[in-house]
Amino acid sequence: MKIFGGLLIIWGFLDLGLSWAGIDLYYEIGIELSNSIYPFTHWIAMGIGYGIYSAASKE
Repeated sequence: MKIFGGLLIIWGFLDLGLSWAGIDLYYEIGIELSNSIYPFTHWIAMGIGYGIYSAASKE
């Protein structure tokens, strides 16, 4: 599970970097998001990834 959490954290950073470059990562893979949630997708991915990584570290 630590690997999955780490991958989600990396996905969040990748989403953040590509959004600065003007590329919508989710749209490129076929996921259409509403404008209200789009600015927070990188934080959501990194937060969930951190939670999974943290929970797996305690086991």
